Amino acid sequence: MKVVTVAQMREIEEAAAPLGLPVDVLMENAGLAFAREVEGHARGVAGRSILVLAGPGNNGGDGLVAARHLHDWGARVNVYVLREREEDDPNYRAVRERAVPVTTARADADLQRLEELLAASDIVIDALLGTGVSRPLQGVLREVLLKVRQAHKSRPGLTLFALDLPSGLDADSGAVDVACPPADITVTLGYPKVGLFSAAGADVVGKIIVTDIGLPPELAEGVDTDLMTSDWVAGVLPARPLQSNKGTFGKVLVVAGSTNYTGAAHLACLGAARSGAGLVTLAIARSLHPIMAARLSESTFLPLPEAEPGIIGAEAAQSLREPLEGYDALLVGCGMGQSSAAKEFLRALLFAPAPGSAVHQVLDADALNNLAQMKRWWMRLGELVVLTPHPGEMGRLLEISAGEVQADRLGHARRAAGLWRKLVVLKGAHTIIATADGKVLISPWANPSLATAGTGDVLAGAIAGFLAQGLSPHLAAACGVYIHGLAGEMMRQQMGDAGSIAGDLLPLLPLAMKELRSSL
Repeated sequence: MKVVTVAQMREIEEAAAPLGLPVDVLMENAGLAFAREVEGHARGVAGRSILVLAGPGNNGGDGLVAARHLHDWGARVNVYVLREREEDDPNYRAVRERAVPVTTARADADLQRLEELLAASDIVIDALLGTGVSRPLQGVLREVLLKVRQAHKSRPGLTLFALDLPSGLDADSGAVDVACPPADITVTLGYPKVGLFSAAGADVVGKIIVTDIGLPPELAEGVDTDLMTSDWVAGVLPARPLQSNKGTFGKVLVVAGSTNYTGAAHLACLGAARSGAGLVTLAIARSLHPIMAARLSESTFLPLPEAEPGIIGAEAAQSLREPLEGYDALLVGCGMGQSSAAKEFLRALLFAPAPGSAVHQVLDADALNNLAQMKRWWMRLGELVVLTPHPGEMGRLLEISAGEVQADRLGHARRAAGLWRKLVVLKGAHTIIATADGKVLISPWANPSLATAGTGDVLAGAIAGFLAQGLSPHLAAACGVYIHGLAGEMMRQQMGDAGSIAGDLLPLLPLAMKELRSSL
């Protein structure tokens, strides 16, 4: 599903006009589609008290269309507008002809009437700004939104719908004004907007519903940003033929772990196995082998020479070269540490041409932290590389702060992938997958239960597992990210937002794949 900027959405709408979809038709389609979503969520609106907050632009026009339909379906609708709309506005006139009560903010000097309407409503519809915000909110608009925020916070039973996107959320940058009221449900029109999936946007959009307003799909073919959907991921999952063996589903070599971080190696290996890889081998410092062998009964092992107890030595790279030829995917970095020995090992393994250099590589965690300390590291890596940084690691690689990364996740991921000529998986809420040629996939998942140590190791393992099963890096990353996120949602439903751990994800990965396959 395409994800658009404001400019792209405007171009699509302009291109639709000659096809019989001028602004007034799109507005009618949008308002009706939105009203249907409200009715469906409420399981009928007859007798329900609904307050529609309508701004002066097209978003307000969409809201007025929705208000008309909701009134006709039996809801008790009130409309609150920032200022009087033109009398020749057909949607405003249709609302007035139905005797729907309309209050104007400019006539509500102390906003007392707004407070009364908010207190009496079951549902509030935010149709004030839509994509129209690009500067800090001021004046009566800001005061109205602050009243809505306060009412929503103090009344848990009040449901707030945002029409297209919450007022105060920038549709492109994802910046959120302090007055922006967090929605319970955002019904975005035609195509979701980029800002809905920003770090800040994730906290104010609630559940995102994309509703069709009749735009021909071919008008968005040039858009290079997509939202992953369950149908798409289900269609690209690797096949599981009945006539198969462990070699059919590929072999993953995981080089991970150190004295203080054996858990990372454990989670990465099981992430690869639970994603469907046929065989997973853990290459780890020799002295840690007995510990890991007791924990990983399904993995095989390749004990490596040590620089010191529990730390892989630089000479281990040479001992990996011949075995690596027998594997389909290599995962490096989880829990490896940042010792001088680890850096030298990585230089020898990743920078020097080797017989196994044709194997797809996933570089995670300390592989990335160590690379960030090496000049022009990206020019010394092969082409078959997937990088999986979290915002802190991405910041180190780009030599900026994690906060700067979070402020423009999509932009930094796309630019980095183009500069480095590598596939970049920027982890976090709405994980971003960016390719070297500028294409971007966005994960639909934002889940606080995944914000715990080790979940990134599981994800890196899953991506390596899908690579081993024959998927391209792009599709392997997409399947890994989506399955990991869906398993996280299952975990959240079972256990809530807090207290779950990375290991809880592992048995849910196969269940997530089963759910997707059963939907085909």
